[in-house]
Amino acid sequence: MKMYKLLGADGKEYLSETPGTFGGNGRLKIYGRLDCPSALSTIRRFPGTYEKSRVFFADEKTALAAGYRPCGNCLREKYHEYKENPQKYREKFGL
Repeated sequence: MKMYKLLGADGKEYLSETPGTFGGNGRLKIYGRLDCPSALSTIRRFPGTYEKSRVFFADEKTALAAGYRPCGNCLREKYHEYKENPQKYREKFGL
């Protein structure tokens, strides 16, 4: 059975039988869709480099709890809402 490395709310990696639904950049603390044009473009431009800081999350709540923010490209509306009031945005997820 294939296992996937995900990041938990505590920021630590764990193995899951289910793949993540969001991808992120561990260096920049940003999360977004798995098909994010910005992430895919960076992966193509810098093969082998970006992947080192790539992380995955089971859901958006976990990404927020781990200290990440929404991507300004693929999650534009969520990003603007988050930037307007980060705490209020996090409260929507019970954080």
